[in-house]
Amino acid sequence: MIIDFELKPEGLKSKLDNFWKLSGEKILRIESEYDPAGGAPVFTVNGKYSTRGWTEWTQGFRYGSAVLQYEATRNDVFLNIGREHTVSKMAPHVSHTGVHDHGFNNLSTYGNLHRLMKEGKILQNDWEQHFYELALKASGAVQASRWSKTAGGGGYIYSFNGPHSLFVDTIRSCRVLMVAHRLGHYLPGENDVRISLFKRGIEHLLSTARYSVFYGEGRDVYDVWGRTAHESVFNTNDGNFRCPNSQQGYTGFSTWTRGLAWAMTGFAEELEFLDTVADGEFESAGDRKEITEKLLKAAKATCDFYIGNTPADGIPFWDTGAPGLSKSGDYLTRPSDPYNGFEPVDSSAAAIGAQGLLRLGRYLDGKGSPEEANRYWQAGLTATKGLLAAPYLSENPEHQGILLHSVYHHPNGWDHIPEGRKVPCNESSMWGDYHIRELALYLSRIISGESYYTFFNGVM
Repeated sequence: MIIDFELKPEGLKSKLDNFWKLSGEKILRIESEYDPAGGAPVFTVNGKYSTRGWTEWTQGFRYGSAVLQYEATRNDVFLNIGREHTVSKMAPHVSHTGVHDHGFNNLSTYGNLHRLMKEGKILQNDWEQHFYELALKASGAVQASRWSKTAGGGGYIYSFNGPHSLFVDTIRSCRVLMVAHRLGHYLPGENDVRISLFKRGIEHLLSTARYSVFYGEGRDVYDVWGRTAHESVFNTNDGNFRCPNSQQGYTGFSTWTRGLAWAMTGFAEELEFLDTVADGEFESAGDRKEITEKLLKAAKATCDFYIGNTPADGIPFWDTGAPGLSKSGDYLTRPSDPYNGFEPVDSSAAAIGAQGLLRLGRYLDGKGSPEEANRYWQAGLTATKGLLAAPYLSENPEHQGILLHSVYHHPNGWDHIPEGRKVPCNESSMWGDYHIRELALYLSRIISGESYYTFFNGVM
């Protein structure tokens, strides 16, 4: 990508104001038009949300979007949508033992509502606060129970593929373990052994940094600084790593960019969190300095790979090794083209990854590395600017999505290809819409001078 070093957050204010106006209209349209009988909305087909997938992993993004919209606009209509649906629909997600998505569904709903109450943005109600906290505690413990051990110590939260499978996107479910830990909770094991949620979260982060991220150190012939594998496969008998794999990317030896983006933001967020953790809490998890160095290395590597393998405007193709890219010419020096005839772009990867770039930039600035920090920060602003305008911002009032040109599962052929086109385009996803809202809220708070926004804001 070509980083715009002149951009300032304040220069995006008018685009953000327009974004929130359109965003509210989209949320209300989904509320009035979507039939929930078929399941949670996942992605659009001809502008209308439909459902398809392995689990109901997007439901929290739908109701969490309404909560974020309320925070940005203070319109009680959106608070009521988010709160009422969280209470009536989200309980199964708290106790769901079969998924790795707790940090998505439950922090987007219960977590955001709890944060708003603690920040004084919704009326304090002790019983309501305790309700959110109970949900977050239970969610963190249930998520931590999906545990596989690796050879030589450590382990990971395994994906819905089974105990052999570590997904790179599960890094963002570490958030719910950390929140539950901060709320004083733990995972009760056999014989009432108290399993530290903080330790499990740290071990999963370290496993992701070790097995899901490459560092150009000769691990295999495709080892490039910052490349990620969607899935890491292990022998469940002895815990040994076997190979990289991919479920939604092109191969285990190419980089699925949404997985890359999950890692970028996940590592940056957790570095922010670790800065708030007392030294004594690290006694069970390992050496603070060593852990921080490993996570920072992973954060820098993944963000560097994104910057170096993304078109000029900061919006990437769905996989950096997709075969059609060889026919696309010098595509990295041009703005992305979602209407190209070879490979789809994935705006949702940009919405997620931009937040990681911004957070890493701010983190490094606080550590006394202003030049390094500025590169990541400005890269994040560059990608954000591209997302907040055509052809990515959805201004068609008939289209239910807010962020266009998102991709779900290209290898499976799940994404809609409009008539006359060769690759998927013009459609939205529930995770893309949620994360562009989260990104917009992050910058809106910075512009307005509010306290810095993190997933753990207000957690005691």
